[in-house]
Amino acid sequence: MELISAGSFSIGIKEITFLMFTVFFITTVGYLIGRITVKGVSLGTAGVFIIALLYGCFCYSNLGENLMLEGTTYVKNALKVIENIGLILFVTSVGFIAGPNFFGNFKKNFKSYVLLALVVIIAGGLACGGCILIDKGVSGDPTENIAAMLVGLLSGSLTSTPAFSAAKATVAERANGAVLEDLVTVGHGIAYLFGVIGVVLFVQLVPKFMKADMKKEREQLIAADSEGSKKKSKGKLIEMDEFGFMPFALASILGILIGSIKFGNFSLTTTGGCLLVSLVFGHFGSFGKVNIMPNESTLKVFREFGLMMFLIGAGVAGGASFVQHFKAVYFVYGVIMTLVPMIIGFFFAKYVLKLSLLNNLGSITGGMTSTPALGTLISTAGTENVASAYAATYPVALIAVVVVSQVLLMIFK
Repeated sequence: MELISAGSFSIGIKEITFLMFTVFFITTVGYLIGRITVKGVSLGTAGVFIIALLYGCFCYSNLGENLMLEGTTYVKNALKVIENIGLILFVTSVGFIAGPNFFGNFKKNFKSYVLLALVVIIAGGLACGGCILIDKGVSGDPTENIAAMLVGLLSGSLTSTPAFSAAKATVAERANGAVLEDLVTVGHGIAYLFGVIGVVLFVQLVPKFMKADMKKEREQLIAADSEGSKKKSKGKLIEMDEFGFMPFALASILGILIGSIKFGNFSLTTTGGCLLVSLVFGHFGSFGKVNIMPNESTLKVFREFGLMMFLIGAGVAGGASFVQHFKAVYFVYGVIMTLVPMIIGFFFAKYVLKLSLLNNLGSITGGMTSTPALGTLISTAGTENVASAYAATYPVALIAVVVVSQVLLMIFK
């Protein structure tokens, strides 16, 4: 067998081939499932996540045995690479797409976006705190263990990797840190399933329940974005390459570097850093005579491909934890932590902030930090402009959910 050596272990070509087969198998079946439509509602790309979870549930241990590299350690690392590359491709694409309209739209609706993000995350935090108190009275487990599990559930229900990472970092410093870290991880994996599917279905079902005229809603959203974004023609620009790969890669590099900067225990993470840099690139469109805006077709392909890779990487690993530690009550808690902030946020945006439907739903996906739901909403809305609302609420929600998670862990020691 051919081997690729790397340090203290070697990776067999057959094992690498098997892992690649896994990725393409999940992709094929996932998109087939995503195409199934019931009364106009479909899972879309989230179908990939469902298949990835099922694959993780039933095949994860076999995958580790086939790769024969320190159990499942290699598999977890490989899947994490797939997940992170996908996340970078997706988020950077979203930033470029939203950039031309983002700053004008954000300036116009600044208070609304900040308020909505805070309402969504605080509602989620209160729901989590309530569930901790309920479980404490029922299970009799140590409060610290319950808090670690349920804060993990909160990060999973909001599909928030930064909150997940921050929670693990917070509990790692305690006496039984290793056990608490495992509980946070298990909670995240259990809640992540409904955290994705719940918001994906929400953004598809709400327009149908409201019998919304999507053409009218699109026109309203595009008109609002156009008011805040008056672009000037810059004449002919120098293209670095035919598809815009170079500026995309540059934005990703800068985003990774900025995301790695820590302020205490907080950082923007790769997600926040790439989103911020690509928003700036997309807003300016060029540096002098050099074009820094990738082609629209490139961005659409990277956005979908990145989302697919992200869901596969996160789904397979989450599926294994789901089977091993699943308890019905934890799943119920996760559902509560997804539905409560999402519903409260929607009605707050509709009746208090008076946001239009698509602006509302775009803001909700950002407030829920739901990457998969944005991909679904773009398909449902039929316009990329909803990404501007997502990009506006996401950074505020990102910071808020990290802070709320750490506060809960400090309160419930």
